[in-house]
Amino acid sequence: MAKRDFYELLGVSRGANAEDIKKAYRKLAMEHHPDRNAGDQSAEQKFKDISEAYDVLKDDQKRAAYDRFGHAAFENGGGRPGAGEFGFATGFADIFDEMFGEFVGGRRGARDSTTRGNDLRYNLEIGLEEAFKGKQTTVRVPTLAPCEACQGSGAAAGSRPVNCPTCQGAGRVRAQQGFFTIERTCPSCHGAGRVIENPCRACGGQGRVRKEKTLAVSIPPGVEDGTRIRLAGEGEAGIRGGGAGDLYIFLSVKPHPIFQRDGNNIHCRVPIAMPVAALGGAIEVPTIDGSRAKLTIPAGTQSARQFRLRGKGMSVLRSAARGDMFIEVMVETPMNLSKRQQELLREFEKAGDSQATHPESEGFFAKVKEFFEDLRE
Repeated sequence: MAKRDFYELLGVSRGANAEDIKKAYRKLAMEHHPDRNAGDQSAEQKFKDISEAYDVLKDDQKRAAYDRFGHAAFENGGGRPGAGEFGFATGFADIFDEMFGEFVGGRRGARDSTTRGNDLRYNLEIGLEEAFKGKQTTVRVPTLAPCEACQGSGAAAGSRPVNCPTCQGAGRVRAQQGFFTIERTCPSCHGAGRVIENPCRACGGQGRVRKEKTLAVSIPPGVEDGTRIRLAGEGEAGIRGGGAGDLYIFLSVKPHPIFQRDGNNIHCRVPIAMPVAALGGAIEVPTIDGSRAKLTIPAGTQSARQFRLRGKGMSVLRSAARGDMFIEVMVETPMNLSKRQQELLREFEKAGDSQATHPESEGFFAKVKEFFEDLRE
């Protein structure tokens, strides 16, 4: 019986690219695989045929020979794929390699016997002044450090790791199940390919021991709450000489009793006496750098009015610039007045033009009066 054309079997044109051929084979292999068609001899034969076709067309050299000579290119020992060279192990396995990675159809070697250490996190709280100025400090971090007794190898002095006898150093073992070749991580060496016959007593063969390290940390000026500082290679040491992880310092800035931060700007609420607000004057206000700034209060200043001091705010990260400082004044109502003070206030109230001295109050109550008059109409 004449064999069908390989392109026809896969349902692709002769000009199809490798990706189109793979997609066509994948679809047909899923449809006709014997595990999905138990006892169906025709499906099994179909699967073998399409696997043979794919084995030829996926290889550039075999495909070129087939395009030129057809099936004759593989007859009489001319390179025709044998029963053990195609099928799931060479064709369907390519698809499963993509789908299931390390578990099926592997052509992957043993993984590195060393494993990178874990990253670590350290929470550090600083004050607002320290966030403004920057800070040099030290932190004590419990971690896993390289074992000094075995120099991180995990093997006792005078010995070294050897090839795993189960997988012969491959790190993986195979099992044949019908058409399937299942490959999995070696249970003896856990994929390392090497085992330690004489482990170091100090670290139990891990190549690392628990230890507390003291590290210097440089906090730059201008950092914000939640800033993360990375110390490369200061995390946990890797297993058996593997690379160390990183240490991440997460900063939190404590609330300040006077200042509130908004990005690079500083806000501060300052109480002022009623006479100063009414007559005008000057006050001194503290700044985040520890100095004082003079602020002029114009006559008639009302509560909640804001004043801006340029360049008196927070340091800008990685810059010599500074943000601004915003002062919100609160006019303080006097308390515990003496009789003379009360008399003077009553005289002031009687002598003054309420519309001129209290414009906001007069404006508000004028609107209230209009509101009630509108209701009566």
